[in-house]
Amino acid sequence: MDPIQFFDLKTQAKRLRADIDRRIAAVLDHGAYIGGPEVGELETRLAAFTGARECVAVASGTDALLIAIMGEGVGPGDAVFLPAFTYNATANAILIAGGTPVFVDVERETANLDPADLERRIAATLAEGRLRPRMVIPVDLYGLPADYAAINAIAARHGMVVLADAAQSLGGRLGNRSVGALAEMSATSFYPTKTLGGYGDGGAVFTDDPARAARWRSIRWHGTDEMKRESIRVGVNGRLDSLQCAVLLSKLEIFAEELASRRRLAARYAEQLDGLVERPKGAAEADSAYGLFTIYVKNRDQVQAVLKAKGVPTSIYYLQALHHHAAFAAHAPAGGLPVAERLADEVLSLPFHPYLSDTQLDHVCAALRESL
Repeated sequence: MDPIQFFDLKTQAKRLRADIDRRIAAVLDHGAYIGGPEVGELETRLAAFTGARECVAVASGTDALLIAIMGEGVGPGDAVFLPAFTYNATANAILIAGGTPVFVDVERETANLDPADLERRIAATLAEGRLRPRMVIPVDLYGLPADYAAINAIAARHGMVVLADAAQSLGGRLGNRSVGALAEMSATSFYPTKTLGGYGDGGAVFTDDPARAARWRSIRWHGTDEMKRESIRVGVNGRLDSLQCAVLLSKLEIFAEELASRRRLAARYAEQLDGLVERPKGAAEADSAYGLFTIYVKNRDQVQAVLKAKGVPTSIYYLQALHHHAAFAAHAPAGGLPVAERLADEVLSLPFHPYLSDTQLDHVCAALRESL
């Protein structure tokens, strides 16, 4: 058995090398390294893939969040609600834009934002009267779509907009709708280890609103007008370059196949591990993209050490709830967020990628059973 990789980007690169070389050569030939034809082609294909009317490619997943938040005019005095258990980029984007993050607890069953706690946090914010509830940013943690039916309804009642953080879930679905079209705005990441990853940073934002997309295109190019001459709003340097788009276009050719492999491997994991450990699970209509395969274990440090000794790499996403980070501690809610805090002590992600063999996966499960 070959050594088990937590992520395996080399096998995919070897498979696509000739096509990627061809596409990169085309960029070198036409020389439009910024704003080349590959950018528009990628946006068109991603919009078609997700079912969203508009897609705007940007420089990173964080820029995708930031540009979407800036496009709504969020600023001082505006409350933006987000789950406390996720990566720090979501909170950073809110603060950079000038908004105030309000941390919400998550559901143990899904590890995603808890709609019931969202209602409580909105009510508390309104009662305090210091901030205006403006936006909700659910995160599709580990690839599992959040409960958008409930979250969208809550946001609508309070006149708030919803921005889906789909950094880990591109390729997922809820019923007959794809990630990218589950909320009025969605942001994703093309970091190399994502379900669709480039060879560097990258991201995209999705919407059905052409006016919103036009604002995003302006913001990503320093806030300039269509001629790129006059700044008509505050913007950033948030463009996705042509070379990364060329790589992503090549990877899109096998994306559906890789998603099918992820789901088959996840089902094999589930068959062997259900009843042994807990793991995040969504409703029947929720189809995860399985950006990661994560379990909950109470004696995590010992389990992780035993797995390492048996040649099984693991990782922890995430070690701290966001309100426990020094940068965000000023926004920590009184009384804490118990589910997020407990998950930070229990989550453990197992090796997972489309090129994991059945033999390797079975070895992981056998080692895990022994470690427990």
